[in-house]
Amino acid sequence: MATVESDVRLRPGNSGDLDDVMTVMDAAFGNRFGEAWTRSQCAGILPMGGVCLIVARDAESDRTIGFSLSRTAADEAELLLLAVLPTHHRLGIGGLLLDDFMQRAADQGVGRVHLEVRDGNPAVEMYRSAGFRSVGRRRNYYRAHEGTRYDALTLVREL
Repeated sequence: MATVESDVRLRPGNSGDLDDVMTVMDAAFGNRFGEAWTRSQCAGILPMGGVCLIVARDAESDRTIGFSLSRTAADEAELLLLAVLPTHHRLGIGGLLLDDFMQRAADQGVGRVHLEVRDGNPAVEMYRSAGFRSVGRRRNYYRAHEGTRYDALTLVREL
């Protein structure tokens, strides 16, 4: 039986991957909760020091099915975005991207990783299962296109 590790290939991404990243982002986030970044936000952060884009591709079709975007500064790393195509949810791809983020951080000597996620996002369960704990809440942080606001949870994990 194939495993997610044999079915999915992770590789460093760059600005040439932005079309695929935006396709995944639009499918995963849409405008329902105000979580998605714009193309210009993604393009603007990629050249900055300490920023890393990882692209998850289906090994058979070579199609981009997920990505993570993170940044490292000093002894902390932040997971800025993690998205997987909805057709590939609950297959372990998000966990693979999360594990890769934490391993890269550990390899760089980072002692603490953190992220923010919308309260109610099903990914919160994955983060908690990976050892993240809640340390804060930003009230009304995300804003959906129709104006509804959602809280963000700040999660951390010591490495």
